[in-house]
Amino acid sequence: MGRIRLDDPDLPLADLMTEWPQTVPVFLRHRMLCVGCLISPFHTVADACAEYHLDEEGLRAELMAATGLV
Repeated sequence: MGRIRLDDPDLPLADLMTEWPQTVPVFLRHRMLCVGCLISPFHTVADACAEYHLDEEGLRAELMAATGLV
């Protein structure tokens, strides 16, 4: 199995936050209920952005910045 990639469009939010816990404040700052949500093992960043009417590119940039991967 390959390494988890933050830019993987199929990466579930639960896996994202487990691998990079420093991203949790990004979700909280946007008042997203993804942290601890029962759907987070199934939802992706795109799903969450659609649900919360957020710009996906912008949120991905914030998540990348939070991880220090940029």
